[in-house]
Amino acid sequence: MAEKQGHLNGAYYGPAVPPKQHSYLRPGRGGDCACGCGCCLLKLIFNLILTVVVTVGLLALLFWLIFRPNLVKFHVTDAELTQFNLTTDNTLLNYNLNLTLTIRNPNRRIGIYYDRIEARPFYAGQRFDSQYLTPFYQGHKNTTTLSLAFEGEQVVVLGSDGLSDFNSETAAGVYDIDMRLYLRVRFKLGRIKTFRIKPRIKCGLKVPLSSSSSAATTTFQTEKCDIDWRIFR
Repeated sequence: MAEKQGHLNGAYYGPAVPPKQHSYLRPGRGGDCACGCGCCLLKLIFNLILTVVVTVGLLALLFWLIFRPNLVKFHVTDAELTQFNLTTDNTLLNYNLNLTLTIRNPNRRIGIYYDRIEARPFYAGQRFDSQYLTPFYQGHKNTTTLSLAFEGEQVVVLGSDGLSDFNSETAAGVYDIDMRLYLRVRFKLGRIKTFRIKPRIKCGLKVPLSSSSSAATTTFQTEKCDIDWRIFR
């Protein structure tokens, strides 16, 4: 009875309450990225790339809407070959070649600065001459005609197959000659001038020899040139 009375006289607050558990987050592990810093970094990079792509796309669309750019066109419209023969040892090429080149700028709001123009004729992959033309500016919707003249002699190494092809072309009176242009150009967009780029132009030509009886009925056909607009070389 005494033990029971002593228990009733004492203070009783119920069962013990366990202490509250605190959770601590390490710096950099909270927030929206449950997978840690790597996930946040990837998300940031993705958002940055997406922003750049969208911005560039909008600028390109705006540029097209304003300027409506069209490709410049190069054609060789005429060719005259009065000499094209090898010496007796088949190593020295004598030539006299004249070409007429037209450059068409179809753009209404874009002008072109041709700061450097180098023309090189090739036969069987070997260059046999080179000529630099006078730099010029080409305005809107303009066609410019250039005259190219190549005359002289040049050492060439054709080999047995190349020599066989040369003899076949001599018999036919028509030669496969490539003419390439190496350019440095800038574009003028209103008052803005772009940086220089270095396009390359390649024209594959079939040129009849004017003094050949075999090619007497063959006339030169206008050839459209291929353009490589690669910016970085």
